[in-house]
Amino acid sequence: MVSTPSGVRLEGLTTGVGDPVTVFAHGLAGDIAGTRPLGSAVTGRRVFFHFRGHGRSDAPPGPWSFADLAADLRAVADLSGATRALGVSMGAGALGRLLSDTPERFERVVFYLPAPLDGHRPAAAEARLDRLLAAVESGEAASIAAAVEPELPPSVRNTPAGWSFLRQRVEQLQRHGLAPELTTLWHEPAVADESALRAFRGRALVLGCVGDELHPVAWAERLASLLPGADLHVYDHPAVLWTNRRELRERISTFLND
Repeated sequence: MVSTPSGVRLEGLTTGVGDPVTVFAHGLAGDIAGTRPLGSAVTGRRVFFHFRGHGRSDAPPGPWSFADLAADLRAVADLSGATRALGVSMGAGALGRLLSDTPERFERVVFYLPAPLDGHRPAAAEARLDRLLAAVESGEAASIAAAVEPELPPSVRNTPAGWSFLRQRVEQLQRHGLAPELTTLWHEPAVADESALRAFRGRALVLGCVGDELHPVAWAERLASLLPGADLHVYDHPAVLWTNRRELRERISTFLND
């Protein structure tokens, strides 16, 4: 557990040794275990953590904003000396907010399936969070599994890999829950002034994919257009971490290790 300047204690895990140091920020209702595969080939120290309201991290009274998530991310990055960062979905939104406030904070950043900057989410994303929160509130393993299973591509369901994923996620959510305050995050834009991102002078990689109803590819394209010189790669199918994991890891590690 890490104590942050805001007083919120965050659960963390550090793997690897040496420099550079890269911090990894998970997505909404995600966790450290689900984010680790993205950094498996990244050199140096890899710092993973749980945002407030996830895992064993604190869940202070709401409402919360992306400024709060950016503060969580900044605290972990500062304490670990991270010069690079990777954000997934909600974590990418927090990373964008941090860069809009302090564009010089990181040398290299990766945005994987970024969340919207303007605060407007598709109905499918809202329904997903409502479904997860209701299942977690019930405390029933079967309900949580049913809420999580739609995150798996059909080809992976009823396979050993799919069962392992479901078991890990159910155990995590049963043990540590999920804070209802997460519903308040989108009451305002993740990044108040998108033009502030144009001041970033590091290197950026933005990864999107076609056909993901929770992360429309237009969001990735918009973010890449705001970050000067950003590399944009769009996959032609969703569930990339399941269907094209090796290539995804190589693309991330090549960018961050170069």
